[in-house]
Amino acid sequence: MIIDLPDTTASQVSKTLVRIRDEAGAVALGRVLTLIITSEIGEEEDVIAAANEASREHPMRIIVVSTDSAGATARLDAEIRVGGDAGASEVIVLRAHGATATDLRGLVTGLLLPDAPVVSWWPGECPDAVCETPLGRLAQRRITDSASTTDPHATLSRIAAGYRPGDTDFAWTRLTLWRAQLAAALDQPPYEPITRVQVAGAPDSPSTALLAAWLGLRLQVPVEIDVADGNPSSGIHRVVLHRASGEISLERTRAGVVELHQPGQPTHELSLPRRGLRECLAEELRRLDPDDEFGAVLESGFGSSTAA
Repeated sequence: MIIDLPDTTASQVSKTLVRIRDEAGAVALGRVLTLIITSEIGEEEDVIAAANEASREHPMRIIVVSTDSAGATARLDAEIRVGGDAGASEVIVLRAHGATATDLRGLVTGLLLPDAPVVSWWPGECPDAVCETPLGRLAQRRITDSASTTDPHATLSRIAAGYRPGDTDFAWTRLTLWRAQLAAALDQPPYEPITRVQVAGAPDSPSTALLAAWLGLRLQVPVEIDVADGNPSSGIHRVVLHRASGEISLERTRAGVVELHQPGQPTHELSLPRRGLRECLAEELRRLDPDDEFGAVLESGFGSSTAA
């Protein structure tokens, strides 16, 4: 069910939610958190679809705040989706025009689930120091996606400069499977120290930079980044770990598959699919405490690697 509320107020939206609960039996019972998504008007549907899918694992109230402040008359249009139109969640879409878009905290405060954690997500361009923004101050966790911005590396640098515990970025979330495979490869004999590391990836891949920083931080060795390896695909292409007995390499050879090469062993093909919005969001919603490893990489390791 979709209920349109043109030219409305946040108070009216809240009253409509209460009415839906009373008349149709749609309740917030079992919702475990509130997810606030910041978007541009007209760009909401993809992120709503991802959040709906993630809500099957994490039942939640989704509040989408879409803004258009460029010369428009002050107005708030809202939409409430429940039941089959909202997956396992309930979705409130707030489209704020003109001056109405200047008070985002005021728009959402009365719509938050009581006594439930709040997560804020910026799926596109994000402000500096998201923790200091009105919606960032409401949240225990703040999610950005530097890869979706116009300048991913500059965005990641800004995120690092303004980092506070509770911040995370999907460029880091997309590394979970890579990190797990590399750790598994090093957990096999011979247990020799790594002497240096090479990481290759697309020039615009912030995940490549974060993976290089993580390896440099944890292995305490020089890390070279190669963004001119001739591979036209996006994301991370290859990781090579050098040690006395030979190289360990993990290389993406085709979509969803990487090859693991180790001295004296046959080549292994491993499943390593690229992760979409739904998978990244679901993973981040599994934890509401700060991601200390991401913080350590940003604060101590990010930017310490060198370009090849």
